Amino acid sequence: METFNPATTAMHDSPEAVVQRQLDAYNARDIDALLATYAPDARQYEHPGKLLATGAAEMRERMAVRFQEPNLHARLLQRAVMGNIVVDHEEVTRTFPDGTGTVNMVAVYEVVDGRIASASVQVSNKRLHAAAESV
Repeated sequence: METFNPATTAMHDSPEAVVQRQLDAYNARDIDALLATYAPDARQYEHPGKLLATGAAEMRERMAVRFQEPNLHARLLQRAVMGNIVVDHEEVTRTFPDGTGTVNMVAVYEVVDGRIASASVQVSNKRLHAAAESV
């Protein structure tokens, strides 16, 4: 994966490219590459307005825990781009306390000056995977 260099990349990438780089870093569990796609004072929300994290330190703390999940993976189902707003619909595989499963997630990213300034997510439809049957 190519390393993000804000000095040479940020202003030249489309909002869609920035969000794709963020998704790629998430799936690679590369916390530094993921945080490089966010503005230093970026905010993450749970829709409609519950603040989850502000800035790199809080985001690093949240994501470090998430990146420990052995089955973590986000699969992009749909993407819409309108100016500097990118809306992703994803299916995310997670390791929950009650087992491995998936959730649907809609994320709305606002990209300003080549970095994600805010992200708002809505998670729904949790489905646990069936346990493997004994033979």
